[in-house]
Amino acid sequence: MEHRFISKKYWKKMETLLGGVVQKAGAYDDCINLSIGDPDILTPSVIIENAFEDARNGHTKYTDGRGYPELRQEICKFYKEEYDMDVDDSEVIVVASGVMAMFEVMQTVLDEGDEVLIQSPCFSPYFRQVTMAGGIPVEMPTYEEEDFQINLDRLESMITPKTKVLLINSPSNPTGNCLSLETMGKLAEIVTKHDLLVVCDDIYTAFSFQEKFIPFASLPGMRERTIIINSFSKNFLMTGWRIGNVIAPSFIIDVMKDIHENVIFTAPSISQRGAIHALRHRHEVQPPIIEEYKKRMDYAAERINQIPWMSVLTPPKGSFYLFINIKNTGLTSNEASEMLLEKAHVLLLPGSSFGKCGEGFLRLCCTVGIDKLKEAFDRIEKIEL
Repeated sequence: MEHRFISKKYWKKMETLLGGVVQKAGAYDDCINLSIGDPDILTPSVIIENAFEDARNGHTKYTDGRGYPELRQEICKFYKEEYDMDVDDSEVIVVASGVMAMFEVMQTVLDEGDEVLIQSPCFSPYFRQVTMAGGIPVEMPTYEEEDFQINLDRLESMITPKTKVLLINSPSNPTGNCLSLETMGKLAEIVTKHDLLVVCDDIYTAFSFQEKFIPFASLPGMRERTIIINSFSKNFLMTGWRIGNVIAPSFIIDVMKDIHENVIFTAPSISQRGAIHALRHRHEVQPPIIEEYKKRMDYAAERINQIPWMSVLTPPKGSFYLFINIKNTGLTSNEASEMLLEKAHVLLLPGSSFGKCGEGFLRLCCTVGIDKLKEAFDRIEKIEL
C-alpha cells in the first residue's frame, strides 16, 4: 500500500507464513489442517493452575524490565542442571515470545548493511526481522541429500566482509533436522576464524528424538559469541502465553533491555509465572508430551514413505515437523499444496514458504492425533496424479 502516511519501507506488501492459511483451511468443512505449528494439546494443567493462583495472589502488575528475578533464577538453574552451563543472572532477559526475542536481538546487533547468514530452509519471519533492523538476509541453503546439515565449505564461501551474524535453528523448523555435534564443532571453528556472532533459535529443544540436545553456546569458546533465543511456546505447549527469554553476554542484554522497555516495557506477568511453573514441573509434564509427538512423527513418516510420490528422511530427528519431498510429482510446492487441499482436503504448507531451497517440499505439522493423521494419509493415498 503506497501512501504518504505509511513508511516507504512498508510500501511493498509483506507476505507472511500465516498469510491465507486460515482462509484456506476454512474452504472445506472437513479440512485436516496440518499447516501451522500450534500444538493441539493444551498447556499442562499444573502450569495453568499455578499461574492463575499467582495472578489471584497479586502477580498482575509490571515486573522488572528483564523479567521476574525468580524466573531468571529458574532459567539459570535449568541450564546448569540440564547442560552444566553456568549462566549468570545478568545474561538473561525475559521477553514476550521467541519471535519478539529475535526481532529485538536483530535490532540490538545489526547496523545498516550487515549481512546475516541464515540456515535455510528456515522459519520465514527471519528474513523480515533482519531487514527491519537494516540488515541483509542471506540464505545459506541446506539440502536433503546432505541430511540438511550445514555444508561447511559452502558456508565459508558465502562469508563476506559484511557478514556479522550466523543464524541457526536446531531442531529445525521446517525440516526437523538436528545439527550434529560434529557439524557444530566445525561451525565453531569457522565463526571464530571469521569473528562472527551466532544467534541460536533454540525453540524445539525438548523435541530432539535421536540425541540429547546440546546448546551451541556450550561448546568451547562459544559463550562470548552466542545469543540463545528460547521460547516456552513449543517445549511447554504455551503458544498463546507469548513468553520466551534470551541468554547472551551481559553487554548485549543491557542494550536489549533498553529496546524491550520501549517496545513492550515488560513481558506479561501472568505468563512469566506460567514459565516459572513450567520449568519447575518440567520433569513431570514434558515426558508424555515428547512421547506423544514422537509417536506421531514416526507414524506420519512411515505413512509418507508408503506413498510413491512422497518421501521423507527417517527416522525423524526433531521438532514436530516433517519436510516431505514431492519432486516426483513434477509439481511445484505451491501446486502440490493446492492439489492436496483440493483433492484430499488436507492442508500442508509449501516448502518454498521457508526459502528458495524449500522448493519441491511440503511441510507437515504433527499437531493432530494419530487418528487424524491416519485419516489425512488415507485420503492422500487415494489421489491419482
